[in-house]
Amino acid sequence: MADAGFMRRAISEAEKGIAKGQAPFGACVTKYGKVIAVAHNEVWKRTDITAHAEILAIQRACKKLKAVDLSNCAIYSTTEPCPMCYSAIHWAKVGKIFYGTRITDATEAGFHEMPIPDSLLKRLDADEVEITGDFLRAECLELFRKWRETKKQRTY
Repeated sequence: MADAGFMRRAISEAEKGIAKGQAPFGACVTKYGKVIAVAHNEVWKRTDITAHAEILAIQRACKKLKAVDLSNCAIYSTTEPCPMCYSAIHWAKVGKIFYGTRITDATEAGFHEMPIPDSLLKRLDADEVEITGDFLRAECLELFRKWRETKKQRTY
């Protein structure tokens, strides 16, 4: 499966979350071209503001690999990881980030985001993570549209 396929796994997972009344975010962690973990946002399900898709996917990947070091892994996120998620990615030593929409898109949708892009966080720490933004952007933006059409939409 190529990068686009992994991002589409994250998109599919976000769609599952939207159907369950969650926010429109999904993530997929891979290692050596194989899916290790996928997750969607579960903030409302868990009543836990830290239950972002990236955090949950990282937790599941660590559990599956029985390690806290996710070197040689990549994460595909439907939206640019927030500073909390970027920090978790950094501490787990994930080597690549692919994201679809930008933090500013989440802000425009009504989420209370910190306008700190991953590129700035990378520069501040001289992090070696590779970042590919706007990856399948149109498909990821579609998640916000689907989410807005639900009667269950809630921001935080």
